[in-house]
Amino acid sequence: MTIIENSKLTVVGAGSVGSSVAYAALIRGSARHIALYDVAAEKVEAEVLDLAHGTQFTGSSDIVGGSDIGVAAGSHVVVITAGAKQRPGQTRMELADVNAGIIRDLMPRLLDVAPNAVYVIVTNPCDVLTVVAQQVTGLPPERIFSSGTVLDTSRLRWKLAERAGVSTGSVHAHIVGEHGDTEFPLWSHASIGTVPIWEWEAPGHPRFTPEELRSIAVDVRDAAYRVIRGKGATNYAIGLASARIVEAVLRDEHAVMPVSTVLRDFHGVDGVALSVPSIVSSSGAVPVRSTVFSAEETDLLRRSADAVGRAVSDLLG
Repeated sequence: MTIIENSKLTVVGAGSVGSSVAYAALIRGSARHIALYDVAAEKVEAEVLDLAHGTQFTGSSDIVGGSDIGVAAGSHVVVITAGAKQRPGQTRMELADVNAGIIRDLMPRLLDVAPNAVYVIVTNPCDVLTVVAQQVTGLPPERIFSSGTVLDTSRLRWKLAERAGVSTGSVHAHIVGEHGDTEFPLWSHASIGTVPIWEWEAPGHPRFTPEELRSIAVDVRDAAYRVIRGKGATNYAIGLASARIVEAVLRDEHAVMPVSTVLRDFHGVDGVALSVPSIVSSSGAVPVRSTVFSAEETDLLRRSADAVGRAVSDLLG
């Protein structure tokens, strides 16, 4: 294993999501050095000061930042959160045009100062922007990927655990596809402990019905809309999810996570970024090609691919 020593993480964007990523990484000790970059100088400097003031309580990680992109120099991982945020009632896809412009501008400048980094895109619509970023940079797909459905998967496991009466860590299930309205659970592989999801039952917790599982999937899909409607943004959970992805890279974990890479002939999907179970390590993210999909799940994956592909085509004219 190639654990990265003296590791450096740069978070691009000091809004609610970027600051939460930096905060989560600082508390968890995800990287030895953390940098926060934003063009809004006063905002980013204030966020860095606020975070730095608490480092007595967070271990050995340190944090710097500013409005000069040079703060990203030497980064091993760069997490990109910069962009227009999703408004109440707005879909992720509706953010595509403005945020694609930001990505096109950012990526060449980031590569200049951090040419060897692994890049993780959190800005929405993250699947579309992953395609844009990969085309702009020419980086191999494993080195530029998005957080995808890692958070959606956490939401699913939390919902299933609550209903089944078990700990979240005992639930093994994935959301895959678009990080958005066409995402779906891989029910064919879902289990609690060693028991398939359809067969799980315990005292006070009867078996799931198909209707319950469909309802849970809808709740997970629409969870972000509910949070945004109530507080204006989703930030804490995506901060934690992003920090966890960073750790898998910097610690060369070879952890299996549903991140989103530009797929190449994956179950008939080619040239678009979708979340599928992928091995995340110091070299980036590589889809697990042997993942088995049911016939229905294959159709759903291709529906997701069509949705992302249309959005990419619209952007490219």
